[in-house]
Amino acid sequence: MIGSVLFACSENALRSPMAEAIAKQHFGSRIYIDSVGVREGEIDPFAVEVMAEMGIDVSRHVPKRMDDLLDTSFDLIVSLSPEAHHRSIELTRTSAAEVEYWNTLDPSLVEGNRQMRLDAYRALRDFLTERIRARLADEAGPPL
Repeated sequence: MIGSVLFACSENALRSPMAEAIAKQHFGSRIYIDSVGVREGEIDPFAVEVMAEMGIDVSRHVPKRMDDLLDTSFDLIVSLSPEAHHRSIELTRTSAAEVEYWNTLDPSLVEGNRQMRLDAYRALRDFLTERIRARLADEAGPPL
């Protein structure tokens, strides 16, 4: 059974805060959930917008770095970027944490008009929602 999950990405500004917020919405009453980045960034405004579409406010998210974690005893670390995956492996060398890499597109790299960029962020949001539900439902019971 999983009691705690950490989502990690490059800057804790887009992918991992979205994953944290989605997981908290569905499983936060049963699992401790947090997110970090390898480096600190600024919350992405497109992430704020697409999360608001599903009723989740991430506008006040304060990005954190892996180096700033006070407690690293998570049951599961989900890395959402190659850089975060390498750091997650390093972080767990002396712990029993399970580390999973979910290959996710960085929608901030998508070029095009506003609608095309928002669609990329929505695709990430929907991917994370489905993947989180599928991964954590067996561990925590069905989503609320």
